[in-house]
Amino acid sequence: MGLSACAGSGPQSAIEPQSPQAESINNLWLLVYYIAVVIFFLVMAALVYTIIRYRERPDDDRQPVQLHGNTALEITWTIIPAVILAVIAVPTVRGVFELREAPSGENVVNVRVTGHQWWWEFEYVDFTNEAGEPLITANELHLPVGKEASFVMTSADVIHSFWIPPLMGKRDVVPGRITALSFEPSNITPPGQPIFGQCAEFCGLAHADMRMRVFVHSEADFLDWVDAQAAPSAVPTEGPAAAGWETFNAVCTACHQSTVLNEGVIETLGPYNTLEVDDLTFVSSLGPNLTHFGSRTTFAAASYANTVEHLSAWLANPSDLKPMDPDRNDISAGLILGMPNFNLDDDEIAGLIALLRLWE
Repeated sequence: MGLSACAGSGPQSAIEPQSPQAESINNLWLLVYYIAVVIFFLVMAALVYTIIRYRERPDDDRQPVQLHGNTALEITWTIIPAVILAVIAVPTVRGVFELREAPSGENVVNVRVTGHQWWWEFEYVDFTNEAGEPLITANELHLPVGKEASFVMTSADVIHSFWIPPLMGKRDVVPGRITALSFEPSNITPPGQPIFGQCAEFCGLAHADMRMRVFVHSEADFLDWVDAQAAPSAVPTEGPAAAGWETFNAVCTACHQSTVLNEGVIETLGPYNTLEVDDLTFVSSLGPNLTHFGSRTTFAAASYANTVEHLSAWLANPSDLKPMDPDRNDISAGLILGMPNFNLDDDEIAGLIALLRLWE
């Protein structure tokens, strides 16, 4: 068990901050840690000294002197903890207010987050496509370095918790309520090395697989990503992808949205649901938006790499890869607890994979 302490910090570490907000949290943790270390060694030293100095010796029948209280000692051990708590309280209270401060101005990227069982929906309200619809994606966040990312969040079903340890602390995502947090990514993420996050509030069967990835770009690269995501996906006219388009229309559009360019016309397929919370409107799709699915590095709430092998297994029977409860789905009531097994044959699966990987 002791060897586990020698392991690396892991991909979800709060002690390797990558934003000023996470740095603030880490500095507070270090302050408490160093104070605790000093107290630990002082107490251990006093304990060892007492054990050795006052240990029982052969032929020693002395009894310790019995004292009833010691006013000076009691005042001392009351004042010292009070001073320590005051030292910790000042940066704690200051940090709470600083982290709660809502960002404003042009240097802010606004994202509305909807938690679902069991995936994340991200709506970039500052960016729209040619049809005037907001840019919507799932489970993979893309942000510019050096700009404040401001999140307002709600849930479509149960309580979730939004947590990206290297960037910010946890914040609950509650149905019928709005919660908020913000952070400013400090570093561009290297290729293939996103920042990891996940739901930190037990929310049912696939809670452990409700993950997310954060990709931090230069401002120019972020705007390129926005432009690519805002463009509609092309409808194929030949080959396996065209057959996959037919299957997609027949099966997938019951829950998933996609914005496509079909014979020169931009149209959005699939259900478009919303949540009205206070004075804000959140997009609340039944399933993740698939418009640019091929550009994502992962799927199934960032649990699996976006490869042909994984997609084939997923389309054959999703519950084999991720624990879900699709038998309880009720589309009319907006209750979706996982993708069911549609019993697709090999040709239908191959066609869907060709289509989805084409939609970069």
